[in-house]
Amino acid sequence: MNTSSRFAFAVHVLALLSLQGGVPLSSDMIAGSVNTNPALIRRLLSMLAEAGLTTSQLGAGGGALLARAPGQITLLDVYRAVEEAPLFPLHREAPNPACMVGRNIQGVLHGIVDEAQQAMESALAGRTLADATADVVRTEKQRARKRRAGG
Repeated sequence: MNTSSRFAFAVHVLALLSLQGGVPLSSDMIAGSVNTNPALIRRLLSMLAEAGLTTSQLGAGGGALLARAPGQITLLDVYRAVEEAPLFPLHREAPNPACMVGRNIQGVLHGIVDEAQQAMESALAGRTLADATADVVRTEKQRARKRRAGG
């Protein structure tokens, strides 16, 4: 029962690209920030490009770039670009129909899981990459102030 880190990695990558001011970044540089393998970053960038969120600049000094302004990319766009499975998948195999819980749990959970998925997607639709990037910058400034203050 694995959970995916693709959404968190994708937001990290896009925030990094957002802060570069149009300077392309290589998958190696991005992987260093995310602390993962460049091949994983290339797969992620491919998914983001397919969704129209990133583009590539080829040649010397090339790399990944945002395809749209950060304020035009919702976190829901990012989620849909990289996550294939629902937030809370149900049983892979049908539960035991001879068991009262097995017979009924899928139906009970279906409505609850759908409601949770809709709430999560609504929250992500209300936030943009620009919001997330601004939060990163604000948090870093607060951290620097605390460091200077000796805290």
